[in-house]
Amino acid sequence: MKPENEAALAEMIATGTGPLRIVGGGTRDIGALVQGDVLSMAEVSGITLYEPGALTLVARAGTPVADIEAALASEGQRLAFEPMDHRGLLGTQGTPTIGGIVAANVSGPRRIQVGACRDSLLGVRFVDGIGRVLKNGGRVMKNVTGYDLVKLMAGSWGTLGVLSEVSLKVQAMPETEATLVCEGKTEQDGVAALCAALGTPFDVAGAAHLDAAATGGMSRTQVRLEGLEASVAYRMDRLRQGLLAGFDVVQGAQSALLWDEVRNVTPFADQTGAVWRISSKPTDGPLITAALKASGLAHRAIYDWGGGLVWVLVTQDDTAGAAPIRQQVAKFGGHATLVRASQVQRAQLDVFQKEPTPIAAITTSLRAQFDSHGRLNPGLMGE
Repeated sequence: MKPENEAALAEMIATGTGPLRIVGGGTRDIGALVQGDVLSMAEVSGITLYEPGALTLVARAGTPVADIEAALASEGQRLAFEPMDHRGLLGTQGTPTIGGIVAANVSGPRRIQVGACRDSLLGVRFVDGIGRVLKNGGRVMKNVTGYDLVKLMAGSWGTLGVLSEVSLKVQAMPETEATLVCEGKTEQDGVAALCAALGTPFDVAGAAHLDAAATGGMSRTQVRLEGLEASVAYRMDRLRQGLLAGFDVVQGAQSALLWDEVRNVTPFADQTGAVWRISSKPTDGPLITAALKASGLAHRAIYDWGGGLVWVLVTQDDTAGAAPIRQQVAKFGGHATLVRASQVQRAQLDVFQKEPTPIAAITTSLRAQFDSHGRLNPGLMGE
């Protein structure tokens, strides 16, 4: 099934009866296995409004992210939340679409400065499980009223409705960027340096630590600064004279490559094994991985968001290390998603973190409201 516009999408859903597996560009195959007819949004494509002066863009859900980034770049602008391209990590083909990015709330290293994808989302149009076309929000932040379906749809993974159009606020590109880099720090010391940098008034736009197993050599701690050239130089000097003494400077294109590597989890792309995405308090990240090591679970780790997001590659374990990871995440109050695994593992394990009973009850109620027949990506999130 491949609708060409929103009206066709609504009719397909309204007249159908069976379960549907919703896909955008087919690049983000994450979640429990879904049985159903494939409904591809790839043809519902195109930028419908772009107002550079208002920092606003509206696009249909199937619009390739590359097309949006090209349009923005021509005006010296960008998507602030720096969305990840999952193709390398997951070994998928296809073309990332803006609807898929929003549906999964994909947010990159700059999240610590500008917020997640959902924080750049101004409005949505979508079709629910019985074929109704719904819209919420607008083209400016103050237009959100009543139920905030805009935020609700971001990260719903197509289980509440099929996105047909999204409105986004965008950001001007900075004049320059620079990254402060130090090799050889332990996980604890690296994350401590990141947290210290984030606690300064110097507007850090990226804070990551890659352990030695991830780099294949020495560990790497890196902090990014963006903005006007004089401002970046001042902030960089202040940090190097204080909290980040001994850090080297990488600028321009080489700096951007360092952050592309973190954003797309490139070190794990060509490595075999399951990959987890763990969210926790930044200072708990190294404690979780230390506990995993103590339990005998071989792994490699990349710490993003100042340590609050930990990508873990489990290199040798038929169960993807699920038991010790779930145990430690529960102990520290975080949550974990199994981003990459074999089909057998995805069929046997909880891919998404189980919700606490009160939250699960709310989720069930919401799905009853928007997809009463349970047709949209049924079972994807393990419910």
